[in-house]
Amino acid sequence: MAGKKKSRPVVSGLAVLALVATSGYLTLELRKQEAPGVTEVRNIGVLEGGKGKGSGSASDDKGEAQWARLENPGRSVLRGSDGQIRAVFTDGARLATLTGSARTFAEPASTSSKVSTTDWVRLMPESWKKGAEKEKWFTDWYTEYKDSKEDDLFAIAFQYVAGAPQKKDKQGTVYAGDANFGPLNTAGAEGGDLRLEQSDFYDYLGLPYPFRDGQTGTPETLRAKSLDCSGFIRMVLGYRTRYPLMSSDTSGDGLPRTANGMARSDEGVDVLPLSGVGAAARPSSIDQLQPGDLVFFKLDARTKDRLDHVGMVLGYDTGGHLIFVSSREEVNGPTIGDVGGVSRLDGNGYYAKTLRSAKRL
Repeated sequence: MAGKKKSRPVVSGLAVLALVATSGYLTLELRKQEAPGVTEVRNIGVLEGGKGKGSGSASDDKGEAQWARLENPGRSVLRGSDGQIRAVFTDGARLATLTGSARTFAEPASTSSKVSTTDWVRLMPESWKKGAEKEKWFTDWYTEYKDSKEDDLFAIAFQYVAGAPQKKDKQGTVYAGDANFGPLNTAGAEGGDLRLEQSDFYDYLGLPYPFRDGQTGTPETLRAKSLDCSGFIRMVLGYRTRYPLMSSDTSGDGLPRTANGMARSDEGVDVLPLSGVGAAARPSSIDQLQPGDLVFFKLDARTKDRLDHVGMVLGYDTGGHLIFVSSREEVNGPTIGDVGGVSRLDGNGYYAKTLRSAKRL
């Protein structure tokens, strides 16, 4: 249904505030899981290498590091000599969660939620497997990024929320800044969407994008500076972080175009396996989720057996609720806000009820 264009609330000074936090999400969650799930603990000595691009507590750990193996899903946990978690790597996934300096993510114009976290989620050059800590690609990568303050997935994601300032590359292309969800739906169909979907990352950029399968994504002018839910994820993970991208749900290899394609693909690891799209298929527990996981929802009955929304887990807010970020029609862009439903994965709210699966890439 056609609607009157709503102005998106502006969030001043949004980006990211650096605060002191007492514990990261992973430290809290792994304390719950580690005791029954530990299968192996090995002393590996001191990790060699320089300090990377930043300065943080991990580089000051002069003692011996230890690796532990956990199950469901299979993963390797690195602890420093002080016993604190340094990183978590999941078998079959390229996204790693590292412990770094504390940050707080907030969107005061749309929600009272604030997520304070010491978790930094980064893309590794290869998928993790048991024993990869001995391989050169990993030691080189970890040496570079263990203390780095270079933008991670969360910092990048928040470069598209309301009020985020524009960023331009050397060619003058605006690659970040306040993003819309999509153009207004002028068709005026009763019960239709207020805004149109199908705005991918190249629409936001306004540039043709050559995919590896030989197809080219051609931007539409009316979709400039717009990212629908899957387009937002493809911008953050694909264009900005360089995770491989498919040109559609069926052509190429990498991350598919739509939320449904992503959820049903073989990419990464299914941490909450998809068992269906009906209300009965809602996961009974979300304990397996960790920062950076993609979460998939069934919001619209018109899409029948297709999942129709995707977001990314951010972490627990100061109220103890598990929060995710996604691009939404109601807010006209990326948000952790409460317009159209609070951004919580726990409880019985709109998104908690419509959650159907989750994947760790």
